[in-house]
Amino acid sequence: MKQIKNNIKTTVVLSLLLLFALSSCDDFLDRPVEDNYNVDNFYQTEDQCYQAVNPIYNSPWYDMQRFFIQAGEVMAGNINLSGDYLNFTVTSSDQSLTLASASLWSVNAYCNGVIQNIDMKSSPSVSQEVKNTVKGEALVWKALAYFYLVRSFGAVPIIHDNSAMISAGNYNNVYKATIPNVYDYIIMTLNQAIEWLPEQNLSGRLDRYCAYALLSKVYLTKSGYGQTGSRNQEDLDNAANYAKIVIDQSGRKLLTNYEDIFRLHNNINEECLISWRWVSDPTWTSQNSLQSDLAVAGFDEFNDNWGDWTAPSVDLQDAFGENALSKTRNNRDTRRKATMMMYGDHYDYFWRDKGGFDWTNYVIGDLKAANLNGCGTNCVKHLVGDNADQVAEGGGNLLRMTNGLATHLLRLAEVYLIYAEAKIGNAASTSDPSALDAYNKVLLRAIPGETPRTSITWSDVWKERRLELATEGDRWYDYVRWSYYDSDGAINELRNQRRSTYSGLTEFYQGGSATPDPNTTYYDKTPPIPNPAAMYDSKLKSFVFPFPNTDVVSNPNLTKDPVEQDISQYKY
Repeated sequence: MKQIKNNIKTTVVLSLLLLFALSSCDDFLDRPVEDNYNVDNFYQTEDQCYQAVNPIYNSPWYDMQRFFIQAGEVMAGNINLSGDYLNFTVTSSDQSLTLASASLWSVNAYCNGVIQNIDMKSSPSVSQEVKNTVKGEALVWKALAYFYLVRSFGAVPIIHDNSAMISAGNYNNVYKATIPNVYDYIIMTLNQAIEWLPEQNLSGRLDRYCAYALLSKVYLTKSGYGQTGSRNQEDLDNAANYAKIVIDQSGRKLLTNYEDIFRLHNNINEECLISWRWVSDPTWTSQNSLQSDLAVAGFDEFNDNWGDWTAPSVDLQDAFGENALSKTRNNRDTRRKATMMMYGDHYDYFWRDKGGFDWTNYVIGDLKAANLNGCGTNCVKHLVGDNADQVAEGGGNLLRMTNGLATHLLRLAEVYLIYAEAKIGNAASTSDPSALDAYNKVLLRAIPGETPRTSITWSDVWKERRLELATEGDRWYDYVRWSYYDSDGAINELRNQRRSTYSGLTEFYQGGSATPDPNTTYYDKTPPIPNPAAMYDSKLKSFVFPFPNTDVVSNPNLTKDPVEQDISQYKY
C-alpha cells in the first residue's frame, strides 16, 4: 500500500485532486475525467453532483485497509498475526498506522471539499434535493472518519473547513479537541446528514437510515465515556431510539443465509447500511486489496496472496466452540465456516471453475502451494476467489491486488445488537420483548433451530457481537468503548485471550488418527502474556494509538493536552 506524506495541507490537496483525477466504468461509481472538467465548470448537472461524491465510497479509504484488519481484529484477538498489533507494541513509526491516519484525514478533507463545492459551484439547475442528498452522503462519510479517529487516537483536532484553514495558514498548529467535543461534533454532523438525506436514495447510496444507524452506534459508544462501571442512561436511550427507527422504519431485513452477505453479487443488499464500494479497475486506490493480505498463497492467478499466516485465532475458535485439534466440524453456527476455513471445509463459491475450493486438499495436501499456520485456520470474509469467481458474480475481470468485493462496515444485524445492548443498559439483564426480538433475529439466522432466548445479559450480546462481526474490522473498537467505563474488565479479557498457536498440526492432519497424539503438547503457552494496558491512556480514559511521527512533525500541538471547544461554532 502506498505511502502518503501525512500532513494536513498535503492531504487536503491530494483529496481535492481526487475529484478530477479518477475515472471508472462502473455505473454506480462513475467519476469525472480530468481532461474534461475542472472544479469551476463541474457540478453543472445532477449527475455530476452525484459523481463528485462517488470517490468517497472508496479511494480516500484505500490506505485504511491494512490497519482495518491489524487494529480491528489482530489487536482484538480475533486474528493471529505475529507482530506489534498482536503484542500491543505499536509505535508512532508503524506504517499501517501512518497510512490509516493519512487516509482518515483525506476522507475528511474530501468530504469538506465536496460540501463546499456543492454550495459554491453547483448550477442553479441542480435541485436543492440533490444538493442536500450528496452533501448528506459526504457528511455520513465524514462522521465515520471522525468516529474512527476518536476511537483510534482519542482527542483529535476538528478540521471543519480545510479551505478556510489553508487560507488562514494555521493548518499545522491546530489543537486537539477533547474526546467529548469530538463525539458532539460527530453527532452534530450526523444530525445534519439525517436532515438532508432522503429516506430512500439511489441504489447503493447512503440514505437517512444509514445515518440513523451510525448515530445509534455513536451514542452506544459515547455512553460509557468518562463513566465508572456504568453508562450514561440518556446516551443509551438515544442509541436504542435511533436503532429502533432503523429497525421499524427502514424496511430492511437480514439476508436469509449469513455467508451470502459477503459474496460479490450481494455488494448492494438490504442488510448492509454502510460499505466501502470498491471497483476492479486499473485505477489504483479504487480497489479492494484485502484478499492479498488474507488469502492463502496461490488463491488467485496473480501470485499476489500472502495471507497464509493471517489466521483466525485459537481464541476465536474457542468462541465458536471449534477446535483445530479435531478433524470433525460441528458447523452448528453457520457463521464459523463463513468466517474461518478449517480442516474439512469445502467452498462452492471459491474456485468454481475447479469444482470448488477444498481447504484440506489444498492446504494440507499440497504444502508446496500453501502453508499451514499454527492456528489451523484461514480467513474467508473479504475474499472474492479467483478470476472465474469474480466474473461469475458480475464483477468483471480480477486484476493483481484488485477486486470489486464491497467491505461492509455497518450492517442491520449490528443495529439489532446495538438495540438489544442499549435496552439492557446498566441492568443485569432484560426480558424486554423488543430487545429479545432483535437479539433472536441475529441468533436464529446464525443457528437455525436454536431455542430463542427469553432473557439476555450484556455478556450474551458481547459474545454475539464477536461471532456476528468477527474479522469485519470492528472488534478492537468494542474494547475501546468498554475501556471507557471499565478499563480493568477490557484489559483483563484481552490479557487472558489465547493468543498463541499450535505445533504439530501438519503431522496430525496428514496422519491417519482422528484424534491428536496424547503424548504431544500441541498448544504453545510459552510466549509472554501481552500487555494491553500499554495501550490505555489513564488521562484520556481510553485505549489509544500514538499519533504517527509524520503527524507530530507536521503539527507539534498533537503532543499537547486537548483544548475544550464550543461545537456550536461549527455550521453546515
